[in-house]
Amino acid sequence: MIVSLVWTRDNIHLDRFNVVDRAIGDVISFSDHPDFLPNMTPREVFSEGSFGGTYWRPIFSGVTSLRYAEQHLEFDWWDGIDDALLISEKYDKSLNRFGVKCGTSLDMWESKDWIRHQDPYGWVQWYCRFFSGRRSEDDDRQIRRWKAFAGEKGRFRNQLINLIISRGSNYDDETVSPVIRQSLQHWAYRLTNSDFEDASLKKWKSEMG
Repeated sequence: MIVSLVWTRDNIHLDRFNVVDRAIGDVISFSDHPDFLPNMTPREVFSEGSFGGTYWRPIFSGVTSLRYAEQHLEFDWWDGIDDALLISEKYDKSLNRFGVKCGTSLDMWESKDWIRHQDPYGWVQWYCRFFSGRRSEDDDRQIRRWKAFAGEKGRFRNQLINLIISRGSNYDDETVSPVIRQSLQHWAYRLTNSDFEDASLKKWKSEMG
């Protein structure tokens, strides 16, 4: 059985907002979850090149025991994005924004109990639906995961910042850990100069006592 849609809007609170002209790095805020502050839209995550082009490929979910295909068609923001960036069967690191392979497999995500029935493709599917207005009981967990990875105190965001500082480089020097940069993009975040400067100042003050 191939499922095309796996959720409805019945009894779901919608909190829509308008997306004005923006640039990658501009913070996206949600009034009902003010601690969730990604700075890439779902469209930007994919138009920039993510997951080696394979994220929305057909899958068999070990969580739901169902097959899924064309799940991305639930959303209407794909105009101008090549299918190779969305539904490729084979991972191609050259399609990624930073030209590197990163991340693990869906099987691994499932084995770690990171996947819930409502979003069998994982966090980014959850983010696409959250961005579109869906609200669910899984929101708090998924936002905690984002904060732990890419938030102000997130381990990967701060690992990248510390590497840049240790090399005496700039926030946008892409030779400094392209793998972490690609991973952060998969979590809808790109390091900005303001975030880098804020973190650097806090680190300096901490070291100064």
